Amino acid sequence: MNSQVNANVVHESEAQRQHARVKIPAKLRFFNTDRTQTEARVIDLSAGGLAFTATQPLTVGEVHKGRLQFVIDNLGLAMDVELQIRSYDRQTGRTGCQFQNLDAQDISTLRHLITSHLSGDIVTMGDVLATLQRDNFTKARKVKDSGSNMSAAGRLRAVVFSAGIFIVGLAAFGFVFKSVYGMYFVTHAQAGLVSVPGMNVTMPRDGTVQSLLKGDAVAAKGAPLASFSTSMLDVLKGHLDEEQLQPAKVEELFGKQMTGTLTSPCDCIVAQQLVADGQYASKGDVIFQLVPRGSLANVEARFTYRQFADVRPGTPVSFQVADEEQIRTGTIVSSTSLNSADLSSDIRVQIKPDAPLDSTYAGRPVEVTSDRGPSLNWLIDKAMAAGL
Repeated sequence: MNSQVNANVVHESEAQRQHARVKIPAKLRFFNTDRTQTEARVIDLSAGGLAFTATQPLTVGEVHKGRLQFVIDNLGLAMDVELQIRSYDRQTGRTGCQFQNLDAQDISTLRHLITSHLSGDIVTMGDVLATLQRDNFTKARKVKDSGSNMSAAGRLRAVVFSAGIFIVGLAAFGFVFKSVYGMYFVTHAQAGLVSVPGMNVTMPRDGTVQSLLKGDAVAAKGAPLASFSTSMLDVLKGHLDEEQLQPAKVEELFGKQMTGTLTSPCDCIVAQQLVADGQYASKGDVIFQLVPRGSLANVEARFTYRQFADVRPGTPVSFQVADEEQIRTGTIVSSTSLNSADLSSDIRVQIKPDAPLDSTYAGRPVEVTSDRGPSLNWLIDKAMAAGL
């Protein structure tokens, strides 16, 4: 049977590959009016074609139209067919043809005639009509090796598409795994910053401040940090007698100013100036925060009380300083409560970095995490313990 009929349907008998040739009384009448042969007797018939004896030479590959006629119950049954010449014997005139573009009803009729003839049943017109009323077709079988006929470009597209789907699925799995791991095995600090043990320079008297620092903000021990101006009346307060407390004397003392200098108590770096130049400051206010040169910084972080078991002293942690891509490691050396009177208060821990941390990072925010999940070293220790 010709595959051009419909590639999506397969006859129920065709699925079993039945192409038996049978000798059924039938005639073939051609529609070619320009040929001498207009009618021929069918030698044998199959589901894919038929054979007849030609009275004149035919060319292989030609397509002819004709009408196939049968006699059933003394009634004529005819079907229009297209025949393609597939073989021709010049000596005997035997010509083999293949059906082209058969309708579904024609296919069912041929199958019924051939099957009944092979089984020896008598074909009646009622059987033919009943066959035409049935659905004699099933879905085509799936082709297992569907990629054997694909081009190189098609296979490349299929491989690229499959690889893309695999990569997307792998990325999604990694994202979900990382989220779940971070939720159950990683402890995050609420806040953190780089701290450096330093010294404070305070205001000795009420007055205004004017900085004397250079651009590098480095002060040697005893070097001037700033000058301050204060009222003479404030200096002599508590040391004046009744004569000096007359209004004229007080006004005179109030108009006089006394200046002084704030010096560095160590070889330090000025970490922060808390009072701006020309601003008034009270006695005891912190003017400068100093950090000794060459000192190493630590990290302070704050955790919730629910994370008590994860931030014990000796616990290794990871942290990242703001404006840095590097992930640093350290160890918790101490933990204290922010408010000892409140048992539900937060816990402040001090972290000692494994690598020296420069004091210039003082005051920068830090992200601190504690990973309590299985690590590579943990897996290696387990494998060695098991004797692997």
